[in-house]
Amino acid sequence: MNADDGLTPVGLALEPALCCLCAVEDVDPIAVGEDFEYRTGPDSFLAVRCRRCQMVYLNPRPALSAMGRIYPNSYHAFQFDAAEFGLVYRIRRRLEARRLLKWCRGLPANARILDVGCGDGFHLSLLRDYGSKYWTLDGIDADERAIRAGHARGLDVRQGTLDTLDIPRETYDLVLLIMTIEHVPDPKALIVAIRNCLKPGGRVIVVTDNAASPDAWLFRGRHWGGYHFPRHLYLFSSQNLTGLARVAGLTPVRVRSAMSPVNWVYSIRNLLDDWGFPKWCVNRFSLKGIVALATFTVWDGFLNLLGYGDILQAVFERPVETQVQP
Repeated sequence: MNADDGLTPVGLALEPALCCLCAVEDVDPIAVGEDFEYRTGPDSFLAVRCRRCQMVYLNPRPALSAMGRIYPNSYHAFQFDAAEFGLVYRIRRRLEARRLLKWCRGLPANARILDVGCGDGFHLSLLRDYGSKYWTLDGIDADERAIRAGHARGLDVRQGTLDTLDIPRETYDLVLLIMTIEHVPDPKALIVAIRNCLKPGGRVIVVTDNAASPDAWLFRGRHWGGYHFPRHLYLFSSQNLTGLARVAGLTPVRVRSAMSPVNWVYSIRNLLDDWGFPKWCVNRFSLKGIVALATFTVWDGFLNLLGYGDILQAVFERPVETQVQP
């Protein structure tokens, strides 16, 4: 049963969690919230912060058996298109295409690119439309609904994860991990698997919510959009994201904040919804709320100039191992 069934939901199956970097439970509780966006269940969820590395994570968190429930059919990553999102889709398409091509500078003419957690294939379709026709573009996602949407776009995407699919080692020049790492139950294992499938000198791009952003602090107790209760299992700062990459054997090339209005918009939406404001008011703050998105694009753009943008963009590289001469 999920939120799309129209039935009264029951509580989710939950499981305990540890910090994915420190592997211990030495935490401070920082927030309690609900699934404000999709209302997939009646549960409240606890976000904690590791005292050692400042990692933010859910504990307890939804069990694997609950994944189909907390990602309902209406989840935006399963079908982000012009028909549904209109002007917002067209603007985001242009902005994301520019970002992607910037990350692809210097790739060989016959580069192989993998999008992990590709959703409906939005980013792969941009690379196909605006990138080199000689690139090989692959995508994987754990949800069959995302895979169906990717196939509908004519993309080469497969259902599964890096630990379940037979992906040869040292295959890819570039791996994209865009708004994915926060959703997985073991980010450390994921980053290690990505390192293994990268060619020496290959790079991974990680884009994720910035747990050290101003809105994360302002709405920290309950309503911050970055919590995305209960779908975001781990949330990072630039320091612990870099630490995770180093532990996995990757070299940081660049880690910095970037502009995004989404968490500002959803933080206000969550607060209004929680306080019982009418739906017409709450719905002004969503991925379809052009005025709210435009307003906070300007605001977060200003904050990003100061180094406090709403998301993190990191570039990590697999080192080129040198052989020691006998």
